[in-house]
Amino acid sequence: MLDSELGRRRKYCKQSCRQRAYEQRALTQGTSIPSDAVILSSAEAESFGDRMFALRCAAEDLMTALTERADHDTLTSLGDELLSLAREAERLR
Repeated sequence: MLDSELGRRRKYCKQSCRQRAYEQRALTQGTSIPSDAVILSSAEAESFGDRMFALRCAAEDLMTALTERADHDTLTSLGDELLSLAREAERLR
């Protein structure tokens, strides 16, 4: 059995993630904010909204290209852009 198979599964990917989670729990303790809430600054929330808008636009572009029976290279390019934006959009910070 490998060492990584012993014990509990890790909850945090690294120590810094564990520290951020502790800090958030400490900040929300004694408030009406749920302990599992994700707290973003207004700039972070705006950036996330912008990324989601770009993602939706890319999805609409791909659907338009499919409707118009675009060529394979165009669809591949639009699909690549959609995937890239989706990866960027899932990043909160």
